[in-house]
Amino acid sequence: MRKSLAAVGAATALVLAAAGCGLATTDTQKAVSRAPELAPDQKVSIVFESYNFGQAGAWTDTFNELIDEFEEAHPNITVTAQKPQGNSANPATDTIPSLQSQLTAGHPPDVAQLGFSDLDFTVNQLGAVPLDDMVGKDEVQRNFDGARYPYAPTARTLGDWNGKTYGVPFVFSTPTLYFNQDLLAAAGLDPAKPPSTWREVQQAAQAVKERTGKDGAYVDCLTKAAKDWCFQALVRSNGGRVVSADRGSLGFAEAPAVEAVQSMQDMVRSGAMPNRTQTQAVEAFARGELGMILESSAVQGNFLKGASGKWRLGAAEMPGFDGKPKVTTNSGAALFVFSQSPEKQRASWELIKFLTSEQAYTTIASKIGYLPLRTGLVDDPNGLKPWADKNPYLKPNLTQLASMEPWVSMPGPNYLQIRDGMMQAVESAVFQGADAASTLRAKQAEVSKLLPGGGR
Repeated sequence: MRKSLAAVGAATALVLAAAGCGLATTDTQKAVSRAPELAPDQKVSIVFESYNFGQAGAWTDTFNELIDEFEEAHPNITVTAQKPQGNSANPATDTIPSLQSQLTAGHPPDVAQLGFSDLDFTVNQLGAVPLDDMVGKDEVQRNFDGARYPYAPTARTLGDWNGKTYGVPFVFSTPTLYFNQDLLAAAGLDPAKPPSTWREVQQAAQAVKERTGKDGAYVDCLTKAAKDWCFQALVRSNGGRVVSADRGSLGFAEAPAVEAVQSMQDMVRSGAMPNRTQTQAVEAFARGELGMILESSAVQGNFLKGASGKWRLGAAEMPGFDGKPKVTTNSGAALFVFSQSPEKQRASWELIKFLTSEQAYTTIASKIGYLPLRTGLVDDPNGLKPWADKNPYLKPNLTQLASMEPWVSMPGPNYLQIRDGMMQAVESAVFQGADAASTLRAKQAEVSKLLPGGGR
C-alpha cells in the first residue's frame, strides 16, 4: 500500500499570520552547499507533497505508481507522499498555505509541487533551494538534456529565477479547445473544421444551443478558481499584458484586456456560454451536455472516460481574436526542494530526476494527458509514439508548446491578493454582468498598491 500522511487540521490563525509575513530573506538568495552523493547503503526518508495526491482517479493512481517504481529503483530511499494540508475542492489552491504552515512549524516537505504563478513567492519568501548550487548547474542541465530526449526549449527555463534553476518544470498544458464532435455535427457544423477564432466559437456555440438544446461553449479562464494562466493567454492574444514585461506595473485594466473580457461577457449575455462554475462546466462537458470547452489537458482523461462509447471527443488549438497573432501560455507546476538536510536534498534530487525522466513522462502523458515535456518521446516506438498515433488530442498541445510564453507570476509577497483580485473582477464582469471597464479599472487601482514599492 502507498504510504501516505494523513492531512492534518488547518493551522491556527496565529501560525498563518506569522507565515504570511514571509519565511525567508528577500530577493537576494544565499547559495547553499553542494549536497553529497548518497552511499549505496545509506537509508534516507523524504516527504513529497503534491496536489496530485488530493485528486481521485488518474492523478493519484498514476503518481502512486511512479513513487512505487522510484522506490524499487532506489531501495535506499523511502518516499512518503502527501497532499497539501487543507480542504479545498481543488487541492492545488492549498499548496502555498500548506507549505507556509509547515515551514513555520519547522517541518516542511522535502520536495513540493508548486504552480508557476507562485514562482516569485516560492523563491523569495518561502526559500526554495537553488538547484544549481545544491547539485551543480551542469547536473541540472544534464537532467534537462536527458538520456535521449531533451526538454522542449520553451519548458526548461520556466522554474528559473535570476539566472538560477530553482524548480524543474514538471506537468503542464497549454489551453486546448475540446469539443463534442457529435454535438457540432448535430448543429450542422463540420467537426473536422473546429472554430479557430472567438467569433467563430460564439457562432458555433449559439448553433449548438439552438439546434440541439445543449449548452454551447465554456471558457475556463475567467474565474478566481481558474487562476490566471489561461486569462493571460487571452489578454496576450489581444495584444495586451496583465502585468508589464518588467513586472513593475499592472495592465489588466488597459484596452486589450478589457476588450478580451467584454468578448467573453458577450458570449454569456448571448447565451453562447452558460453561467456555470468551473466544476459544473467540466462535469457537463464530460456528460456530453456542452459543445466546447477551453481547458487544460489535465482533465483529458476525464473527458475520454465520459465520452467512451457515448460521444466523440475532438481537440483543437486555442482560438484567437480576428486578425491578431495568438499567444498561448502554460498551466501547471514545477518541483522544488525545501529540505535543509544534505542527504535529504540529494535524495530529493534523485526523486525529481526520476519524476521528470523519459520513463515517467511516458506514464504521465499516456495516463493523464499532460504534455510530455521531453517531446521526442512522441516519435519513439518504444516511448509515446504508439499512444500519440492513437491520440489526436496531443497535437494541439505540442504545436502550441513550440511558441508559448510563460505563465508570469505576479510580483511580491502579496501576489495572491493581486492575482485573485484581478480574477474576481474578471468573474464579476463575465458572469455577473458588471461593467468590464470600470470594474477592472477599480480593481487594478486597488491591487496596484500591493505591488512592491506601491506600483507605479
